[in-house]
Amino acid sequence: MIPSLAFPAIHASHAGIWMAKNDANTGEIICRSIGKGEAISLVCDTPTIMLNTPAIAQRLGYADINGLDILELFAFIHPAQFMVPTPRGLARKLDLLPNNIETGEVEEHINDDDIAPLLLKSAQKLLSTLQNPKWAERDGSWNSAQSLSRLKWPWGAVIVKNLPKPERAEKWLFSKLSEWEEQPPRGKPRTITLPHLDILEQLDELTGAQAEERPGQRILATKMGDIFTPRDGRDGPNMLLAEAGTGIGKTLAYLAPATLWSAASGGNIWISTYTKALQRQLTSEAKRAYRDHENFKHRVVVRKGRENYLCLLNLEDALQGGFAGRAAILAQLVARWAAYSKDGDMIGGDLPGWLVTLFRRNGTNALTDRRGECVYAGCAHYRKCFIEKSVRASHHADIVIANHALVMVNAARAADNDQMPKHIIFDEGHHIFDAADSMFAADLTGQEAIELRRWILGPEGKSGRGSSGRRRGLAARLADISSYDDEGGRAIAQACHAAEALTADNWLSRIAEGQPSGPFEILFSAVRDMVFARDESSNGHDAGYGLETELTQLSPALTDAIPEAIDQLEAIVMPLQKLGKRLEAILAESPDWMDAMARQRAEGALASLGWRIDLINSWISLLSRATGMADPDFVDWLAVARVEGREYDIGIHRHWLDPTKPVSEVVLKNAHGVAATSATLKAGGDWDDAMARTGAHHLQNKVHQFEAQSPFNYAERAEVFIITDVKRGDLPALARAYGRLIEASRGGALGLFTAIRRLKSVHARIADHLARNGLPLYAQHIDPIDTGTLVDIFRDDPHSSLLGTDALRDGVDVPGRSLRMVIMEQVPWPRPDILHKARRLAFGGNEYDDRIIRARLAQAFGRLIRRADDHGHFILLSPSVPSRLLNAFPSGTIITRLTLDEAVEKIKNPLSIAPDLRHINNQLL
Repeated sequence: MIPSLAFPAIHASHAGIWMAKNDANTGEIICRSIGKGEAISLVCDTPTIMLNTPAIAQRLGYADINGLDILELFAFIHPAQFMVPTPRGLARKLDLLPNNIETGEVEEHINDDDIAPLLLKSAQKLLSTLQNPKWAERDGSWNSAQSLSRLKWPWGAVIVKNLPKPERAEKWLFSKLSEWEEQPPRGKPRTITLPHLDILEQLDELTGAQAEERPGQRILATKMGDIFTPRDGRDGPNMLLAEAGTGIGKTLAYLAPATLWSAASGGNIWISTYTKALQRQLTSEAKRAYRDHENFKHRVVVRKGRENYLCLLNLEDALQGGFAGRAAILAQLVARWAAYSKDGDMIGGDLPGWLVTLFRRNGTNALTDRRGECVYAGCAHYRKCFIEKSVRASHHADIVIANHALVMVNAARAADNDQMPKHIIFDEGHHIFDAADSMFAADLTGQEAIELRRWILGPEGKSGRGSSGRRRGLAARLADISSYDDEGGRAIAQACHAAEALTADNWLSRIAEGQPSGPFEILFSAVRDMVFARDESSNGHDAGYGLETELTQLSPALTDAIPEAIDQLEAIVMPLQKLGKRLEAILAESPDWMDAMARQRAEGALASLGWRIDLINSWISLLSRATGMADPDFVDWLAVARVEGREYDIGIHRHWLDPTKPVSEVVLKNAHGVAATSATLKAGGDWDDAMARTGAHHLQNKVHQFEAQSPFNYAERAEVFIITDVKRGDLPALARAYGRLIEASRGGALGLFTAIRRLKSVHARIADHLARNGLPLYAQHIDPIDTGTLVDIFRDDPHSSLLGTDALRDGVDVPGRSLRMVIMEQVPWPRPDILHKARRLAFGGNEYDDRIIRARLAQAFGRLIRRADDHGHFILLSPSVPSRLLNAFPSGTIITRLTLDEAVEKIKNPLSIAPDLRHINNQLL
């Protein structure tokens, strides 16, 4: 039994501050309201229990707080377990929600003045787990607690005091992780055709006997099955474009033929999404096809980019002294999680998203492979690597759930055609254009250049002393090879010498001071000067935006700087190419001096060299064309990237005018069957719009099209209000509108903004008032927590509301009464930057703009009605919405132009839509 804690607990919200502590005499919990000054004094002088320390620090206006965060305690005791990081989420997870005295039912609502005592009880219950013999995550806890205590983690001494020492010494994390095993190559799939009747039987199996029959879903399933028919020509796939309205059940409609074809042919299918939220949803839906858990683990694999996964080599470096302070504590908690994680996915996987933000992301990037420095087979943990496990598992899985960018990367970098995905289903297909725009761009920036320098040279100066693992640079990593192979050694030395010309630490400061050092800093200084001289955007003085200008009629300084930069890039890439050839030769010769470890290091270096060489060549091409004739297929510009008035990068950029061109060449034409589906594939336009957004218009063969209308009765379930009396640019009026609408709905509102500055202004004006009325308001870019967790919190509390930007306009799935109103501050006009203006000119002028706006409106409206019993209001705070844009909303939706007062009254008394909406609204009021 854990004795009563002597520590106080504090809770601070927009509504006030409360402190609770155990009475020394009676043992009862005493709670009282306190002022901000007393609260700051308390947390500075006394170890204090709190939930989400950064949020408490923000609300107290005092950043230097290091309390006993109960979320960190939960992460230690229950690693890899999901929990909504709110008082209610904590209480639900620990079974501490009170019962209603009258009904005996669990009471979900928790008052502000009950939260501080709840934190004391929660800490007590979590600590009591330490002595529970059935504690599932006990293994490894003793060693971890000892390390955390030495690092002076606030909870460390408490845990060590109450955690029984194990009878046997615990194994180190890296000796416990399982290893992947080599498997024979997967054979090519058999050529088969799926009978429609078999597809429908499989669909019935997935949906279940009691499921309501959906005619649109059944037709869609058979149409999807046709993409698995053997193709007739070599230059394009069997391709289907399918707009399936919300509620059709498109996921099971394509899983039915996909799982059937895979089982019958022995092939695999890649299902690609744009958002991590849909990846999680698809994983859950796929369990219907593979109900046995062990079978499911082998048949369905989630693939993400390397930067999403924990790197074991980086973790080992961190645990052995590579990190200090709070970053070292985070590394220990991540190690606890790694022992229980199912796949090592740190971004959107089973690592709690809130854990990273508790440490202000201190050290997180260094625990993943964000810089592409993997040494592959040269790593001591290669056979236990989470990334390698995922890659190998995907080769033998039936269903690979990936994302658009990864599909394009794999296709572009595939060593041969057999490695490319041959059957692909693009869900969220309306985002293929956006994903391709990022994937096939060339960006030569100061930050990219310094990353290349670090990869070649390793850490420099004091920070580089004693560095281990991949951070040693090429010369140190391949020291044994260079000592035996003179030509390879010379190539490494030449590359390292040439890389010294790249941007170095503090490059931005030197440029800002007018003292650039070296050819690349001179290049970026000339870029910066030209941008500041020529930028004419309306946002030039808005700190929320970067500055840019077209890459044309170059200044003399930039004209002079470019040839020198090209020469330096060639001086880097040529020895890297020589090194690659030497490594290939050495691996083929297998000389006597090459032991197993040297071979692994050589193989790892060779794997990394390829795409680094491609990157440098793309920069050379970009600079070479900068002084020549413009290429009509590309848009080139110069930019200074800024955030909140601070410059953080400078660069030269090249994007495809139509990025679906490389998609069609690299991905589509090499595939045998492709489907692109979405609820908003046409977004109120026609099939030409869908063809253009997916790259299908570049194919010579016929592209099939199918549309299934949503079964939802939007006339009874949703209304669109266009508010006519909120003047654009009037921030106080905008804030009042948001506040009144959220109060009228009693929360459940998703507010979407096109500018972070306006979001922050509105939040500052209304958050306190709403909180005092029991309506919590959360916001991106304000609350110190990741977007995914903010959505989890919003989903969990039907009285809360959430403000955000583009990331919340698409991919947010909040069914039920937690989301019953979507508010857009204005028509989502495209920002008229250089890239947009070029595409607007090429793709239809005003109609191109209209297609983008209709798509954004359709995506935002799609957040509102997620299932048949959902209901609510979609509100545009814009007095002049062109009528031509209103076909973005589903047919039958009631659209009304009215004043704010009228809208508030209708929301409070929704007489025009479903009776059950009126009932729910009355309950909330």
